[in-house]
Amino acid sequence: MDQLNHSDPVALARALAKPLANAAEEIERTRRIPEPLLTQLHDAGLFRMLLPEELGGGEVEPGVYVTVLEELARHDASVAWNLFVGNSAALIVPYMDESAAAKVFSNSRTVVAWGPPHKGLAEAAAGGYRVSGRWDFASGCRQANWMGVHCRVKEADGSLRLNSSGHPTFRTLLFPADQATLHDTWDTIGLRGTASDSYSVEKIFVPEEFSGTRDDPALRRRSGPLYAFPQQTLYTVGVAAVALGIGRAMLTAFMDLAADKTPRGLARLADTAGIQAGVAKGEATLASARAYLMEALADIYSRAGETEPIDVPDRARVRLASTHAIFGAAEVTDWVYKAAGVSAIFPGTPFERRFRDMHTLTQQIQARETHFESAGKVLLGRPPEIYY
Repeated sequence: MDQLNHSDPVALARALAKPLANAAEEIERTRRIPEPLLTQLHDAGLFRMLLPEELGGGEVEPGVYVTVLEELARHDASVAWNLFVGNSAALIVPYMDESAAAKVFSNSRTVVAWGPPHKGLAEAAAGGYRVSGRWDFASGCRQANWMGVHCRVKEADGSLRLNSSGHPTFRTLLFPADQATLHDTWDTIGLRGTASDSYSVEKIFVPEEFSGTRDDPALRRRSGPLYAFPQQTLYTVGVAAVALGIGRAMLTAFMDLAADKTPRGLARLADTAGIQAGVAKGEATLASARAYLMEALADIYSRAGETEPIDVPDRARVRLASTHAIFGAAEVTDWVYKAAGVSAIFPGTPFERRFRDMHTLTQQIQARETHFESAGKVLLGRPPEIYY
C-alpha cells in the first residue's frame, strides 16, 4: 500500500484554512462536508493520523493530533469533529485481525463511522455474528464507506458473553456502509456539519475477523506507544482539541473586535479595564489548559511501552486534562460571547456559530462534570474497577 505524505500534518491542516473558510456556509447549510474540501482532507491524510503506518496511516504522536484538530477547529469545528471521530474509529484496528483491517483501509478514502454503544445485541453465529438494530449519533456517516456497531453478544445458549472483568462485553462489528440504512436525524443548533445521523441494520452477518473489542486494552494485537492509549482515552483527547480550537478562535476574533469597537457612550473595548482583564484571563485559561494537556500526553507517550497499555493513573491524568480543557474553552467562549454584545448575535459573525458549536460539544458525554469525580477517585487512591 502506498504511504501518504504525513510528514507534517500540522502544516497540511494550516494550508486548509482558506478552503475551510470557503466551505463554511455550505457546511452549515447542507450539514455535509462538500467537495473539493473532502478530497483535500483525504489527500492530506488527515482521516488517517491514528492509523498504523503499515496500513498507510500517520501513527502520529498524540500532541501532533491535538494540534491538527485545534487548527481545523479554529476554522470549522464540524470538520474537526468529523476528523477526530474518523481517526478514533481507526483505533479499532489494533484489536482486529490484520488481514481484515488491511481490507477495510485498503481504500485511501476509507472512513469508518458508528454510533455509541447501547442495549443492542449481536447473536453469535458460525464464523461471526448476526445483528439488527438502530444506532444514533454516527458522526461522519455521510462520507463513510464502512460502518460499525458496538453491541453485547448473545451466545447460542442465550447467555451474554463476558469480558475479563466478568461484565458483558461490547464487541465492535464492521461492515460495508451500503449494508446500513441512514436516517436524516441530525438537525441541531451546532456542529451541524458533522451529519451525526442515525442508522439501522437488519439481520446482517459480520464475519469474526471484522470485529474486535475495546473493553480490554490488554487484548490489542499491535505494538507501539500510540496504541498503549486506550481508544476511549484518545477519544476524550479529540473532544478537548476541538474545544480548544473553538475557544482560541473566539478569543482571537474578540481581540480583533475590541481593537475597533466603541460601544455607544463608552470607551473603545480595548481601552476598557474589564475587557483587558477578561482577555488576559481568557488567554491564561486557554494556554494553561492546553499546556496541561500537552504536557500530560507528551510525558505519558514518552513512557508508554510497546505492548502494555498505559496504567489507570495515566488514563485518569489524560481524562482530567481533557475535561479541564473542555470546561476552560467553554468558559472562554461564554465570556467572549457576552463581552462582544450584539456583535455576536448575528449569523455570519465570527462568534455566533462557534458559540453554538461549543454548546453542542459540551452536551457530549466527554464533557460531563462527573469525569472530575472519577479522576479524583484515582488521585485519592480509589480507582474504579474499569477506567478508560
